[in-house]
Amino acid sequence: MATNNVKQIHSFGQSIWLDFIDREIMASGKLKKLIDEDGVRGVTSNPAIFEKAITSSSDYDNDIVELSKTTDDNEQLFFGLATKDIQQAADLFEGVYNEEVKGSDGYVSLEVSPFLALDTEGTAKQAEDLWKKVNRKNVMIKIPGTQPGLAAIRQSIAKGININVTLLFGLERYEAVTEAYISGLEDHLAAGHNIEHISSVASFFLSRIDVIVDPLLEAKGEKDMVGEVAIASAKKAYEIYKRVFSGARWEKLAAKGAKPQRLLWASTGSKNPAFKDTKYVEALIGPDTVDTVPLETIDAFRDHGIAANTLEGGLDQATATLAKLKDLGIDLDAITQQLEDEGIEKFNKPFEKLLNAIEDQKSKVN
Repeated sequence: MATNNVKQIHSFGQSIWLDFIDREIMASGKLKKLIDEDGVRGVTSNPAIFEKAITSSSDYDNDIVELSKTTDDNEQLFFGLATKDIQQAADLFEGVYNEEVKGSDGYVSLEVSPFLALDTEGTAKQAEDLWKKVNRKNVMIKIPGTQPGLAAIRQSIAKGININVTLLFGLERYEAVTEAYISGLEDHLAAGHNIEHISSVASFFLSRIDVIVDPLLEAKGEKDMVGEVAIASAKKAYEIYKRVFSGARWEKLAAKGAKPQRLLWASTGSKNPAFKDTKYVEALIGPDTVDTVPLETIDAFRDHGIAANTLEGGLDQATATLAKLKDLGIDLDAITQQLEDEGIEKFNKPFEKLLNAIEDQKSKVN
């Protein structure tokens, strides 16, 4: 029997997580099948994913009715619905969490309210509340890697909470996130706690970078660079990862059982129809990383994806690509800040829609 293409990725040290959750995929056994047959090793969710799940299905209606008896707060009601899904998914991945090096995989991610993206204290408080509410070792709370999010990330890690840092686009901000993680581990250790159970990923968003940069490159006649900038940025991020998670400071934590904060590739579905649909997955396969992919990309990779150790190849070319971008007068720092701002808005809108849908559902039964 031919080796499953998706499962083969794991042989190169990369974990594939599914960027999707709803009740149907769990109840039908499809998620279990993805774990068993494709080697899927985790799940990520976000406000847009939950908005689609809750508004396009009647699976949540009864719970909305029941939860509305205990709270008038639609956000609180949403997190009640989401917690149930996250707990169920976490239980499905418990076997993955307990295999090999315990806690290296098997995580399910739940995001704090997108309305808190620029609120340090609100984010830190909700992260702790959700962590306690979900009450599973193999859960990560998602915190956006905004400037105000950095302190919330450090505070949460210092409390022993697993964190998935989301919405990362720029290299400078990514390095600041690694500092928040390491400092949080040091804080937790200094307070007299063990750190070997703490896990974190830094989610670096890819295809959205090319969506903004590619038209600028085409306008300058640089068609050879189209579709290359996000991949080049990711390769440079991995270079930072290898530097940060080595050396004396890190080794001191590693000796106490600390796990490196793995890079996670997000937004890996190709948004340009001219690109191969598995382009971003194929380009960034390498050790100690995670790739979170939508269902259609998993299906595409299973069908025709090519698994190979590609992440550390072409580093000189990646460096040259980013240098040339600068020479062309394209300000990647400004673009990544724009993407962060837009990313917050892209999660705010579906979250607002979700809360309105919950309100509508409540009114139907009252």
